[in-house]
Amino acid sequence: MENLYAEIIIDISHEALDRVFGYKVPFSLREHIRVGQQVAVPFGRGNKERKGFVVGLSDSVDYDERKVKEILRIEADKVTAESKMLALAYWIRENYGSTIIQALRTVLPVQEKIGRKSDRWIELKIDPVHGPALLDEYFGRHYTAKARLLAALLDQKKISWEQASKGLKISKSTVDAMIKEDVIRVVTEYYYRNPNPERAVVENPVPLNEEQQALIEQFKEDLLADRRQTYLLHGVTGSGKTEVYLAAIEEVIRRGQQAIVLIPEIALTYQTVQRFTRRFGNRVSILNSRLSKGEKYDQWLRAKEGDVDVIIGPRSALFVPFPNLGLIVIDEEHEGSYKSEQTPKYHARETAIQKAKMEHASVILGSATPSVESYRNALEGTYQLWELTKRAKDALLPKVYIEDLRKELQSGNRSIFSRRLHKLMEDRLAKGEQIMLFLNRRGYAGFVSCRSCGHVMECPHCDVSMTYHREGRLKCHYCGHEQLMPKTCPECGSPLIGTFGLGTQKAEAAIHKEFPEARVLRMDMDTTRRKHSHEEILKAFSKGEADILLGTQMIVKGHDYANVTLVGILAADLSLHANDYRAGERTFQLLTQAAGRAGRGRKSGEVVIQTYSPQNYSIQAAASQDYQEFYRQEIGYRTLMKYPPIWQMLVIFLTGEEEKKVGDCSRKAADMLKNKGFLVVGPGEATVAKVKDQYRQVIYIKDEEYQNLVRAKDEMEQWFEKQDEKRIFIYFDFNPMNSY
Repeated sequence: MENLYAEIIIDISHEALDRVFGYKVPFSLREHIRVGQQVAVPFGRGNKERKGFVVGLSDSVDYDERKVKEILRIEADKVTAESKMLALAYWIRENYGSTIIQALRTVLPVQEKIGRKSDRWIELKIDPVHGPALLDEYFGRHYTAKARLLAALLDQKKISWEQASKGLKISKSTVDAMIKEDVIRVVTEYYYRNPNPERAVVENPVPLNEEQQALIEQFKEDLLADRRQTYLLHGVTGSGKTEVYLAAIEEVIRRGQQAIVLIPEIALTYQTVQRFTRRFGNRVSILNSRLSKGEKYDQWLRAKEGDVDVIIGPRSALFVPFPNLGLIVIDEEHEGSYKSEQTPKYHARETAIQKAKMEHASVILGSATPSVESYRNALEGTYQLWELTKRAKDALLPKVYIEDLRKELQSGNRSIFSRRLHKLMEDRLAKGEQIMLFLNRRGYAGFVSCRSCGHVMECPHCDVSMTYHREGRLKCHYCGHEQLMPKTCPECGSPLIGTFGLGTQKAEAAIHKEFPEARVLRMDMDTTRRKHSHEEILKAFSKGEADILLGTQMIVKGHDYANVTLVGILAADLSLHANDYRAGERTFQLLTQAAGRAGRGRKSGEVVIQTYSPQNYSIQAAASQDYQEFYRQEIGYRTLMKYPPIWQMLVIFLTGEEEKKVGDCSRKAADMLKNKGFLVVGPGEATVAKVKDQYRQVIYIKDEEYQNLVRAKDEMEQWFEKQDEKRIFIYFDFNPMNSY
C-alpha cells in the first residue's frame, strides 16, 4: 500500500506562510485526515509537540522518506475559522493554479500580528474611607508623588495613565510601589481601531413592495427548510436590490449568524455603509485596501470574535473569518474587479459559492446587468432566479437618446458634447439639478503622437503608448514610469507633436470652457489616491456642493442621488472596440449602469449616449434597458465562437527577460499540450508584448468541461517543473475577464 503524506503549516502567523513541512499519515488516520484539519505533530530536534494545519495531501515527499516524522493525532474538536480558510485555500490552489503559499496569502491577508490599541487606567483599590488617613501618612513621610496620585484618585476614583504621567508627573516606579502596597491597580482596556467613525442612527426599515416581499418570503422558507442556495437577483436599475439584501441579512442575523457584503469599488463603500448602518447600527464594519494595517487587523479580529454582524468591502473581504457565516451578498456581481489580477487569479463569485458550500451558507448575486455566465446558470437552474421588474417607489426609467457622433462632426460640431447633451446640460444647470458625465478613461488624452512622422510616445519598459496628464507629464499606466512631455518629436525632430484622444482631465477642461459657472467634481484614479478621498468627493456631491460629477467607471456603479436628472456618456465606443471577447457585454453593462443613475428620485431622468456605432446591439439594448435581447444576441455569438460560458477557456501566460527563451518555451509547451489532445490556440505574443522589461507569451486552451482545463493546468505544471527554467515564470487564468 502506498504511503500518504500531509503538507503541514506549523503556525499560521504571517511569517510562517513561506514554509510547509511534510509528515507521514499513520494508517490509523488515513480515512479521517482532511485538508484544513488541525493536527498534533512532533517538531524540531527535540520532537516537541506542536499544533499544525493540513494544507495538502500527496503520495510522495521531496526528500528521504525514512526521515519523515508521523502525525501524532487529529485534533477532532478543533474546527476553527482558520481550518475553514485553509480548506478554501487548498480549493483555490487546485482550481486556479498557484502554489499553496500564494493561496494561503490570499485567504489569510491580515495575519501579520499588529499591536492592539488600548487605554490604561489607574483605579483606587483600597476602600475610600481609609484614603484620608493614608494620605496624611504619605505627606508625613514626604512621599509627595504618592500623595499627589492618591489625592487625585480620592477625588476622581479613576484616572488615565496619560493624565497621571503627564498631568501629575507620576513616574512608573511610584505606580509600581503603590500597586505592591495594594493601594491602586492598573486596568488595561483594549479597543478596536474604527475605520467608520460616524455614529450610527438606526432607522426603521423601508417597507418592501410586493416583488421584494415575495423574494424574502422564499428566502425565509429556504432557511427554515435548511436549503442553502445561490440566488441571482436580476433587477432593473433602481428596483431596490439593496432593500432585498438588507431584509435577507436581517433574517440571517436573527438566526445568530453573520453576513459578508462584497462591493466592486471602494468608491461605493461610503454610501453602502451609510445604508447598512442605518439598518444594523454599529454592528457593521468595512474592510478594504485603504485601511491601515492596524485597522485591517482589528476588523479581522472583530469578525473572528463575533463583534460585528456585517462586513462590507471589495473582493478581499470575502475572507473574513466569521464564526457562523450565514450569507454572502455580491452586489454588481458582473463586475470584472471581482476577478483577481494577481496569482492565484480567483473569481470572488465562484470562490464565494465554494466558501458558502463549506460553511453551509447562502449566496445572493445581484445585478441589473448580470454576467452572461450567471444568467445562463440561472436559466439552467444552477442558481435560483429572482427578478425585480419595476423601479422602487414607482420611479420611471429614464428616457435615453443615442447621439451619432459622425453626424455631429458632419454638422461642424467639434465639441466633446453633442448638441442635444449641451442643450440638456444648460437646462439642468438653470434648474439647479445635478448631472453625471461618464468617461471610461482617466488622464488628459489617450496618447501623444507626431503629426509629421507618426511616431507615438511609448513607455521604454512596456509595449504601450504613454498617457498625457495636464501637469505636462507622460505616464505609463502599466508600470508607473513617468517622463516630461517632449517639445519636439524624438524620432524626426518635428515640433508638431501633440495629444490625441479624450481623457477625464481634458473633459473637465472642456466643461469649464463651455459652462464656466458650473461647479465640477472629477472622480478618477488620479483624484482618489488619498485615503477617504472617495468619501469626500461623493459626500460633497450628495450635499449639492457641485453641479456636475465627471468620472470613470467608479461613478456608474450603485450610486443613488435623487437630484441627478441627466447622465451623459461621452464616448460609448471606448469599451466597445477593445480587443476582448467580452467587449460587447462590458459595454452593455457600463451603459446600462450609467443610464441607471438618472431619475432615481421623484424627478424624471434623461440619458444621452454618444457613439460612433449607434446600431450596435449592445448600445441599442442598453438604451432600451432590454437585458433579454442583449443576452439572446450575446449568447449566440459566444456559442458560434466557442467562448465562455458555452465553452471554457484557460490562458497560460509565460514571461521572462529573454525574448527568445520565452518564445521557445511557449512553443514547446503548446506542442506538449497538443500531443495530450487539448484544443490549443497559440502560442503568440500577448496584446501588450512587454511590461517592465518582461516579454510575454500566451497560450489559449478551450474545452467544454472546466475540469479538463484543470487537468491541462496540472499537466502544464508537471511539464514545466522538468524544464528547469529558472528565469521564466508561468501563470494561469481560467475564463479571463481581460484580454491578454
